[in-house]
Amino acid sequence: MRSNVLRHNLLTALLLGPATAWLVVFLVLPFVAIGVFSVGERAPEGGYQAAFTLAQYANLPARATAFWNTMVLAPAGALACLFVAYPVAYYLALRAPERWRLILLALVVIPFWTSLLMRTYAWMYVLGGRGIPALLATIGFEDVRLINTPGAVLLGIVYGYLPLMILPIYVSLERLDRRLLEASADLGATPISTFLGVTLRLSLPGVMTGFSLVMILLLGEYLIPTLLGGGKVFFIGNALVDLFLQSRNWPFGSAIAITLVLVSVVVLIVANRISTRLSGARRVDLI
Repeated sequence: MRSNVLRHNLLTALLLGPATAWLVVFLVLPFVAIGVFSVGERAPEGGYQAAFTLAQYANLPARATAFWNTMVLAPAGALACLFVAYPVAYYLALRAPERWRLILLALVVIPFWTSLLMRTYAWMYVLGGRGIPALLATIGFEDVRLINTPGAVLLGIVYGYLPLMILPIYVSLERLDRRLLEASADLGATPISTFLGVTLRLSLPGVMTGFSLVMILLLGEYLIPTLLGGGKVFFIGNALVDLFLQSRNWPFGSAIAITLVLVSVVVLIVANRISTRLSGARRVDLI
């Protein structure tokens, strides 16, 4: 009996060994290194100099603009994605003809086949002086500026991350027991009451999964603010690139990175608790 248990434990260790080693080497060790850098000092020539100080964390307000833009536009972008994605996912899961469903899902995923850089460059042209502003000028709306604004960044966020919001919601809605909708209607509930009390409630885990996924990715977004913000809308990701590659202040950049990770963890925890409480489920997997 004891030998069987030992054999089982050994087999489990062998199966989990490669994945555990991968996580340790590519996730845990880099995070530990960033943590060590964050309590160090910037070397005179740039980079890292061994020390133990919390001055880098005390200096976080120096990048308050980047934090503010990220903390405002990231949730706003995630909410905008949600408002656009839910009707699309609802139609795909509950209204679309089954023979067309796979094709429509493919159309949702197809943008991922093209580089986000190329798609963002396309929006630079659309929102630039030769795009929509030029069309508006022909009908009398002069000097309309769309590019290099928070609105342009928000639009790019919705376009770039919309599929990541649609798919989790679609999965939740597609698994919905249609008999619950029929029972709600038979009991005299209005369509709005059925949607709020049954459909939305049971799809909430997918909603929170999509929201958390998009939100966490937006916290580290760099490309969209750079191209559509034109250097006027900074995210934390832009600050990290500046600190690590240009000013070479690795300790300060590491402190910002650690803070960003902590914010991401808080987002996951809050989203998980909200989803669990509102949906009545005991546990909701967000990853």
